[in-house]
Amino acid sequence: MSPARAAEYLDLAPIARAAGTVKLPGSKSITNRVLLLAALAQGATRVRDPLQSDDTTVMLDALRRLGIAWRLQADGSVTVPGAGGPFTVRQADLLLGNAGTAFRPLTAVLALCQGEYRLSGAARMHERPIGDLVDALVAMGASIDYLGEQGYPPLAVHAAQLSADTVEVRGDVSSQFLTALLMALPLRGAGTLVRVGGELISRPYVEITLNLMRRFGVEVEREGWRAFSVPARPYSSPGEILVEGDASSASYFLAAGAISGLKGGGPVRVQGAGRSSIQGDVRFVEVLEQMGAAIAMGEDWIEAAVGSEAAASGRLRALDADLNHIPDAAMTAAIAALFADGTSTLRNIGSWRVKETDRIAAMAREMRKLGALVEEGADFLRITPPEASRLTPHAVIDTYDDHRMAMCFSLAALGGVPVRINDPKCVAKTFPEYFEVLASISSRA
Repeated sequence: MSPARAAEYLDLAPIARAAGTVKLPGSKSITNRVLLLAALAQGATRVRDPLQSDDTTVMLDALRRLGIAWRLQADGSVTVPGAGGPFTVRQADLLLGNAGTAFRPLTAVLALCQGEYRLSGAARMHERPIGDLVDALVAMGASIDYLGEQGYPPLAVHAAQLSADTVEVRGDVSSQFLTALLMALPLRGAGTLVRVGGELISRPYVEITLNLMRRFGVEVEREGWRAFSVPARPYSSPGEILVEGDASSASYFLAAGAISGLKGGGPVRVQGAGRSSIQGDVRFVEVLEQMGAAIAMGEDWIEAAVGSEAAASGRLRALDADLNHIPDAAMTAAIAALFADGTSTLRNIGSWRVKETDRIAAMAREMRKLGALVEEGADFLRITPPEASRLTPHAVIDTYDDHRMAMCFSLAALGGVPVRINDPKCVAKTFPEYFEVLASISSRA
């Protein structure tokens, strides 16, 4: 693959086959959680293999403004000296881009820091709801003002005492609201019971939060997914922590291994996430297996190829699945559905509506450019691939400043057609080198 790059778009030549090994960048979800926990902990933490991207840069910049003098080491690791509790800087203006993994947890933490803070972000961040988190914090005694539209950033957080020992937060819009509360509440110095209203979505991301809090010395007890008991215990540094490779990013390469196998390509192996991963998106391999892929897995690697049945038919199997537990990797399943033998339905993905863009609408619109018939609902997509999976060539894909749109639709080139990706640099949010890495495992013949 020899892409011709311009400032505003990237032309991808048809990919005849994909095969090889990819070392994954660090997980965004883990990196930003670890950086914040390390900043709040007693002692210094060396964070190994952190993701270096727009979203993690936003978190690091915010921590610097909040008095955390972290240091980037020659090997790419980051040493974070912990504050040993709430931040000591009592006034700051934070610019947080479109990083939900920074904006939501910092809102909750700063509500407990007895200072005056202003949090703002990119235009899309100001369209992403935060009212459920703010309502929960205010119910505990926080003082937070909306500086624009009610229920949305930007925010002003004022000094206040969070005195309530019980709080309820909705779980059916974003799991980041619960994550934010769980990470912040140990700073209260008193135990807190967090109840979840409604159905908690994206539960594996909450599991990441609980796992990492445990690594920093705080064990949260939970009653199913309805109630969480957060102890009055300060965070303590584990000394060193390794960031896993990003399982969401792995989905693109694993899908490439399966799709490429339909025409004799593959396998593709990813290094950095595997059987021992704490990330829910490793379960994307179950989706690929349902679609006819052959999966092999070790402790820190996964390999995808095409299964014998799909190889014989030249098509993946159509999928009908509830993908609420892997909302980010579910986007990759939608693209894989373009190579299936019938209509696929992705269910319970309503959280896509409040991500970096309205991903349900955006995915539907762009897949139609490739010749698919797509029906969208409030929380589902139904995708019928073009006949014989012959994708429409020369499609011009809009990405809506959404990194996952760009990465997902790059896989259309595996259909033997050229594709143009508008605003390819949006991948810098989580994977700045994505297109170079894809090129490294791709060939034209």
